[in-house]
Amino acid sequence: NYMELQKAYFAGGCFWCTEAVYTSLTGVVSAAPGYIGGHIKNPAYREVCTGRTGHAEAVEVIFDPTQISYDILVQVFFATHDPTTLNRQGNDVGTQYRSGIYYLDASQQERAEKYLNILTEEAVFDQPIVTEILPVTPFYPAEEEHKNYFNRHPEQMYCAAVIAPKLDKFRKAYQSYLK
Repeated sequence: NYMELQKAYFAGGCFWCTEAVYTSLTGVVSAAPGYIGGHIKNPAYREVCTGRTGHAEAVEVIFDPTQISYDILVQVFFATHDPTTLNRQGNDVGTQYRSGIYYLDASQQERAEKYLNILTEEAVFDQPIVTEILPVTPFYPAEEEHKNYFNRHPEQMYCAAVIAPKLDKFRKAYQSYLK
């Protein structure tokens, strides 16, 4: 029974990290880094980095719902970044690093909000969750040099210090979902 591929949009800090996490999941066809939620068309990385365009660094995840559910994608999102720090992830500070889930329909909205409510009720995090859950706005793919960044530059300082440990922790927790 063939089902159409679906899309999901997540902003969880630096898109190099988010892309590396999602591309390693079974059922994820692609995770493309890009920009979402801003007020200019086709922003460039250097513009987004100023924080002035209003965009968040995000990934467009294309997935096969027969192999992985949207719910799992949402769980992975919350498990692989800190959703309690407003406009920052670690040393990355600015509105472009905000935490966000951008839904395509009522079902995605409901499922994202439901999971956020569970995390809140169970006080999974010490601080309140600041993740924005909003309707999707135009997504602009990032420049070529940002695609598959972690896998192409594992020795780069940021990747080695920030992404590698994050991925190790994620891989242990989500082993059964990995490619």
